[in-house]
Amino acid sequence: MSNSIILVISIALDYVLGDSPSWPHPVRFIGAAIKKYEKLIRSLNLDLKVGGFILTAATIVTVLVVSTVALVLAEMIHPLLKIFIEIYLIYALLAAKCLDTETMKVYKALESNDMTKSRQMLSYLVGRDTTHLNSEDIIRGAIETVAENTIDGVLAPLFYLGIGFCFNIPVQAILLYKTINTLDSMVGYIQEPYTKIGYASAKLDDIANLIPARLGSILMILAGMILGYNGKKGMQILVRDRHNHKSPNCGYPESAVAGLLEIQLGGTNTYFGQKVYKPAIGDAHRELNIYHIKDTIKIMYGAELVTAVFMIILLSFI
Repeated sequence: MSNSIILVISIALDYVLGDSPSWPHPVRFIGAAIKKYEKLIRSLNLDLKVGGFILTAATIVTVLVVSTVALVLAEMIHPLLKIFIEIYLIYALLAAKCLDTETMKVYKALESNDMTKSRQMLSYLVGRDTTHLNSEDIIRGAIETVAENTIDGVLAPLFYLGIGFCFNIPVQAILLYKTINTLDSMVGYIQEPYTKIGYASAKLDDIANLIPARLGSILMILAGMILGYNGKKGMQILVRDRHNHKSPNCGYPESAVAGLLEIQLGGTNTYFGQKVYKPAIGDAHRELNIYHIKDTIKIMYGAELVTAVFMIILLSFI
């Protein structure tokens, strides 16, 4: 089976099925490994910064070894079994439909004027404290989440999958990225109790997203233009405001979306009881409303489709 067909089937499965809570999901196993290694490292009384490097390396090695052994065994049983497992894992590691589904829960709660539920739904998606957020803050949080995760959950996995196809290790490549990303999501915070133990994970995630964030933001603007949003403004804001974020990468997709939709993102949020100031991204030409959440989801899917088309073209030369 060609790599292009595997890619198309995996993306289609994600769009149609999304994540089933009853199916085994690789990220759950990665998360379980991180928790066990973190607990072990904290019990050893190591310097937590050093321990963070051990945590990162141990998790990555575990995931790559287990996945490689599983694929080798599957191929020994039957080549089609290996292909089936590859497709399942790639599909499971793409998060577009999951992000759509979970963010739309925030949208629907806001649409019903249920502030308590909208704050609760958003709290499942972000690390910030949502307890006292107003409707505009909730909308902003949802848009920022979709914008950032268009890279983390969709375009960056596809980027590493493409590299994996080139070296005939697609599953290991996408799993490597998702392991790094999951480490960052679980321990990569600058606030305690993760300041030291999460340092290595956070820095490695920054490096892993360096190219995908920049390339992906351009693809988001291209997709936005195709969908009829303000591509010129998207590029202007991307160039101007891409550094207006504490993360070296998150400012790129947020700037792209802010420009495309002609809205303003950023601002102060509370994480683990500590206020974190973020400068503004974009210009407030349009007042934030819940429909901008849907617009951002459309941009995400558009960028995924544009990326897939480019990948299929490039794969045809391999």
